This record gives sequence, structure tokens and C-alpha cells, in this order.
Amino acid sequence: MTTFKNVTVLGTGVLGSQIAYQSAFRGFQVTVWDIDDAALEGAKERFAQLAAVYTAEVELPSPDAPQAAIGRIRGTTDFADAVKDADLVIEAVPEVLDLKLDVWAKVGAAAPAKTIFTTNTSSLLPSLLALATGRPDRFLALHYANGIWQRNIAEVMGTEQTDPDVYEQVVTFAEEQGMVPIRVKKEQPGYVVNTILWATMRAAIELYLNDVADFQTIDESFRVSMVTPLGPFQILDMVGMNTVYNGYVTGTELEQRFAKIVKAEFIDKGKLGRSTGEGFYKYTN
Repeated sequence: MTTFKNVTVLGTGVLGSQIAYQSAFRGFQVTVWDIDDAALEGAKERFAQLAAVYTAEVELPSPDAPQAAIGRIRGTTDFADAVKDADLVIEAVPEVLDLKLDVWAKVGAAAPAKTIFTTNTSSLLPSLLALATGRPDRFLALHYANGIWQRNIAEVMGTEQTDPDVYEQVVTFAEEQGMVPIRVKKEQPGYVVNTILWATMRAAIELYLNDVADFQTIDESFRVSMVTPLGPFQILDMVGMNTVYNGYVTGTELEQRFAKIVKAEFIDKGKLGRSTGEGFYKYTN
């Protein structure tokens, strides 16, 4: 058992909300931080949606467990308030390096000595962020997959400066949170899961950009041949166009070409992916 009781999640987007809700569902007291009250109101809606999903799809310890989880979550827009009691901080703000560095500098200055810091970044190495906290020995990556109640893995990746005991505490927390911890032995962009996924996505994007096949055909080929419910472009919709853009805009020439399309054809037109009802595909639910 860890000694963690209070978990703070920074950022209440799609995955941040899932991380917060899953933590509360497993009995942790959770504080969520976001930039303004409007963002926190959006988070409340996502928590209500997640409660309905858990009721339908997750084995419940008691009938009232989904609603009880919501009762263990509180929101704030103040950094000091967000981390004042935190045993563990999980950062899930957008994949923009300068933004993450700014957030971690503020959190590091405000958090108590006991706090362990983790980032859910999917593309940045934790060593790029660790020094901003002022406590790099207590910093590491804790990465989740979208659809956390089904794809319940948590990749744990430290840096050369991460205290081994801190690493083990985070592994134990992941287990208590209902995750399957994936021990990543050294820093790797994309960890284990996304390294495999990105190779698939790059192949799909190359086929699409070179007009070898349309995205529907690429998805169908992948789904049927791999016996899986989602194709590459359906996965991009699930990830969300802002995250896709941030992940590809500084990449290879091919990735930058795709990022420009994502920006012009999707983000600028308000088609941000599955969470907003339209990306490559339209969604009615």
C-alpha cells in the first residue's frame, strides 16, 4: 500500500478528467486544477458522463460507487490551493513544452515537501520537465491511455535523477488505481505503447497523404486484418485534433504536412475529434 491519500490532477481535458475520475472511483481524494471556472464546469460534465459510462461498463463495488466518486473530486483554479495537500500530482495539460514548464515551476514552488510529481505527457521526455519543479528526484512520467477504464495501463518512466523509491511508490499507486503498471526501464519518446502506435500511425498517414487509399479504407483494412475495433484515423479522432497537431507539428516533414492539414481542415473548423462530435468521422453519441 502507498501512503497516498490526496491526488491532484492538473488539466481537466479528456484524459485529465478520466485520470481524476478513476482515482476518485478507487477511493482517493482528488483535486483538479484548470485555468478558469468555465474549464472546471466542463470537467463536471465529463465526470457526469464518466459516471454513466462506469455504471454501464465497469464492475461496481456498490451501486452508488460512480456517484460517490464524483463526491470525492473538488476543483480549483489556484495552484497553491490545488497542491497544498497533494501526495501525488499528475499533470495532464496540453502537449506544449513551455506551458508544461510554466505549470511545473509554479507547482514546484507551491507543493509541500512530501509531494511526488508525475507527468502524463505522451511525447515529451520527463527529463525536459524535471528541473522546472526544483525537485527532479521526485519527478517522473505516469502515462495513461484514453479510455482508462478499459485500456487500464499506466506506463511508469523515470529519469536518471528519479529516486528509485519514488518510482516504486508510483508503481504501487498505479496498481491501487486499478491500472496495470508498465515499467519502462529508461526514457523513450512514446514509451512502449505509443512507440508501437506511432509506427502504425505514421504508415497510415503516409498512405493517406500519398493518396494510396482514403482514410475510411485504411481504417477498414486495419480493423479487419488486425481484428480490432478502431482504425488509425478513428484513434486520431479519439486522441483529439489539438493533441494530434501538437504531437506532429514539430516532427518529420511528413508529420508537419499532416499537422498543417489537421490545423486547416479540422481545428480551424471546430472539428476537434470524437469529444466534439466530429473529426475524420461524425459521432452522434
